Amino acid sequence: MDVERIRKETPGTRHAVHLNAAGAALLARPVLDTVVSHLELEAEIGGYEAADRAHDRLEEGYAVVARLVGAAPDEIAFTDSATRSWDQAFYSIPFRPGDRILTTTSEYSSNALAYVQAARRHRVSVEVVPDDEHGTIDLEALARSLGRGGVRLVSLNHVPTHDGLINPVAEVGALARAHDALFLLDACQSAGQLPLDVDALNVDLLSATGRKFLRGPRGTGFLYVRRSVMDRLDPPVVDLHSADLTGPDAFAFRPDARRFETWERSVANQLGLARAVEYALDLGLDAIAGRVLALAARLRAQLAELPGVTVHDRGVRKSGIVTFTHAEHGAEALVPKLTAAGIVTRLSEQTYRYDEGAAPRARVRASVHYYNTEQEVDRAVHALAALL
Repeated sequence: MDVERIRKETPGTRHAVHLNAAGAALLARPVLDTVVSHLELEAEIGGYEAADRAHDRLEEGYAVVARLVGAAPDEIAFTDSATRSWDQAFYSIPFRPGDRILTTTSEYSSNALAYVQAARRHRVSVEVVPDDEHGTIDLEALARSLGRGGVRLVSLNHVPTHDGLINPVAEVGALARAHDALFLLDACQSAGQLPLDVDALNVDLLSATGRKFLRGPRGTGFLYVRRSVMDRLDPPVVDLHSADLTGPDAFAFRPDARRFETWERSVANQLGLARAVEYALDLGLDAIAGRVLALAARLRAQLAELPGVTVHDRGVRKSGIVTFTHAEHGAEALVPKLTAAGIVTRLSEQTYRYDEGAAPRARVRASVHYYNTEQEVDRAVHALAALL
């Protein structure tokens, strides 16, 4: 990987050590140019006319994103965020009273809120599968729970937002499929960081964002829907793009995943997301994962040597997200001090954990990306040490 070239194409690397890819990664110049050039075209000729000119590139974007996850273009829908993608998938599932939803202790708070709402609306039960000794979802416990029957959905994150573990997604998906349960994967933090193949992972539904490890614009996301489950779902929002009226009191959804889209969207951002995915594919997801995980391992090892610092990342396999606390200095104070020293991190404030109830103490979250260097990792640790 030509890190020097990548950094030249990443304007933000000139200003600070940016360790917040899990929040919003730095845009690459080709992505920025794609978005800005389309906005300029809209200003020159009008939004509708600019969209008409971009028609072929917009269509090609579905194929590009499909390649990212090993899907077919008709199984991809563009949205304005990972949350929108996840909600479109989750709220399309026709739950019935007595259905069971299985999830993990490390679930994202927004998803957990949706489970609570579904439990109230549909009288379904939400059951949390315990962790194994490494902190990831316990596959044996999951198998036992599935074996009791009645599971409509298995839903979990690939990489939690608040610690470094990587869940064993392929094994979870295989168990869900063996018991005819839908499998919804939140790939918000893994898309662009790790290779994704929906068939190998046994995924039915996958939601992702553009702004994190894919390095796309904010306000972008996508949803994968396996063709074989599409007709089992009832999209929660319908408009003239996603369906057609077939009579005064009837309509039909379009036959592809775009039934989960709405007509209005940011064309510039959609083009930008497709360009960001192209950029990642050109570099290679295996190469990206190798570099990201190596940089994160370097950071964890050095942090662990600092007196008073505790690294909280769990799992056998760990991602590019590194979280830590200090015994005497709160994360709320450390994050702005690191920013002032030119080290951009983020305060991790997961509001609730299923296994702990109220959220644990806030942590510093440092999330590396392939445009970071080994020297930047060392510099970040030295800056932290100077503050302690």
